[in-house]
Amino acid sequence: MTQIRFALAQIDTCVGDLDGNAAKVLDFARRARADGAQVAVFPEMTLTGYPIEDLALRRTFRAAAWDRANRLAADLAAEGLGGMYAIIGTVGTDHANAKPRNRLVVLHDGRVWAGYDKHFLPNYGVFDEFRIFSSGDRSVVLDVDGARLGVAICEDIWQDGGPVAELASRGIDCLVTINGSPYEEGKTHVRRELAAKRAKEVGAPLIYVNQVGGQDDLVFDGGSFVVDADGTLLAQSPMFMEDLAIWTLDTAAPAGGQPKGAIAPAPDPDEEVYTACVLGLKDYMAKNHFTGVTLGLSGGIDSALVAAMAADAVGGEHVWGISMPSMYSSDGSKDDAADLAANLGAHYDVQPIEPLFDAFQRQLELTGVAAENLQARIRGVIVMAYSNAKGLLAVATGNKSELACGYSTIYGDAVGGYAPIKDLLKTRVWQLARWRNKAAAAGVGIGGLKVVGNEAGDLGTPLKHGVMIPVSSIEKAPSAELRPGQKDSDSLPEYGLLDQVLAAYIEHAHGRADLLADGFDEATVDTVMRLVDRAEWKRRQYPLGPKVTALAFGRDRRLPVTDAFRE
Repeated sequence: MTQIRFALAQIDTCVGDLDGNAAKVLDFARRARADGAQVAVFPEMTLTGYPIEDLALRRTFRAAAWDRANRLAADLAAEGLGGMYAIIGTVGTDHANAKPRNRLVVLHDGRVWAGYDKHFLPNYGVFDEFRIFSSGDRSVVLDVDGARLGVAICEDIWQDGGPVAELASRGIDCLVTINGSPYEEGKTHVRRELAAKRAKEVGAPLIYVNQVGGQDDLVFDGGSFVVDADGTLLAQSPMFMEDLAIWTLDTAAPAGGQPKGAIAPAPDPDEEVYTACVLGLKDYMAKNHFTGVTLGLSGGIDSALVAAMAADAVGGEHVWGISMPSMYSSDGSKDDAADLAANLGAHYDVQPIEPLFDAFQRQLELTGVAAENLQARIRGVIVMAYSNAKGLLAVATGNKSELACGYSTIYGDAVGGYAPIKDLLKTRVWQLARWRNKAAAAGVGIGGLKVVGNEAGDLGTPLKHGVMIPVSSIEKAPSAELRPGQKDSDSLPEYGLLDQVLAAYIEHAHGRADLLADGFDEATVDTVMRLVDRAEWKRRQYPLGPKVTALAFGRDRRLPVTDAFRE
């Protein structure tokens, strides 16, 4: 009988930061050893960060990563940690064709040994690994203090056959997988069901260690876990935060009889999506060295939710909200924007745009849509001026419904470096705003969400009217307020209907005949398809934002801008 104590090191890495990522491995290895771990398991591409995309094609980058792995092994030994087995990910090279490989290595006794290369390379959705990596062709079993550990990398357990099928015949005691699995709503259960299937296949417990943190438009949710050979959940790390979980393997235990570790509770579905957006923004700022954000505060629901997310990410004192009223802005909208800023503890400036609009009009004499878009573009200039003058990240406030239909002004409200809610349909925006108010009522303050680096926050000053986001911002009819009496419904179907059509057309790729068969009326289908198809050029120019659905604009959905096909 052998007992092996594992540490599941769920860490937040940064692409290209070889020294920073190595330092984090060293820190978590110290903690793992202090907890008596014999094996510390880290996520996919630990040293390099993930995904590294075309960085992998640079020979100099691969050489630097390999050198850093060797130095890390020596660093671990120098601190008396060389006796522990550290399973990490990095980039290697296939010497037969000089192509990169997605590699797992074990650091032990001061050296790098027991390399394994990813067998299955994902080439769907956000993944494009065929053009980057060369695949491995063998399974690997590690002997650790008498226990036989099989290893795999992420996609290897998503496909039938390959290394997992080989390991099933090799009598392993545990299957260890290192992962960089991006977040999308509802994916947690899919992962666990898949892991249970593979654990049953190899007849042994499965350890699943996942990356956490934001990387450009991807968010990694962590949620590392262990399942027994019969599918029983044995341990579960929290989502959206770094964590070191300890679990002990007993090689003599029968299926369903392995000891259990700590199991973190699952978050509320709305909290899960909201926190993913917050973490995406927080890490984008931290990894690109921004300390504050700026955005336009219109009094509407989209800018209100984005401002709340920004405050949760970096603190209200680092948020600069700008009210930019025009001659069409209602008193209620201006009041809502001011109340929101006060609730968040954000900076709040008022910059009326009417004098600037009049100056443009004296020269341009615009009418109709051109005059409406001019207002949005003046606001965009002001937001970018704050960004440049104060070194702030400008955030765009558009949602997925607007982005799908092109209901935004390019170089106007679409300006910015990051777009926290670009993958949220309008109806989801309302749901998350209500959830955040409910959380505030329960005492969850600014920065109180459990994301990387955040401690429990304090609401500070009493909330205006007892809510964080003004109720009128949630309940009033959406309007861009660019002309008298304007409503979004003047140009778009009601959002409740629009979002259903968009979900079917975009996420499920239903064509016109499919949408009609779904029960949507012909006029609505034709309107939505026309709007979506004609707005691709705008989406190409929209800022990055966190992917939280199964199909986000950007990496997931790649359609030509010039496209004459119409149904």
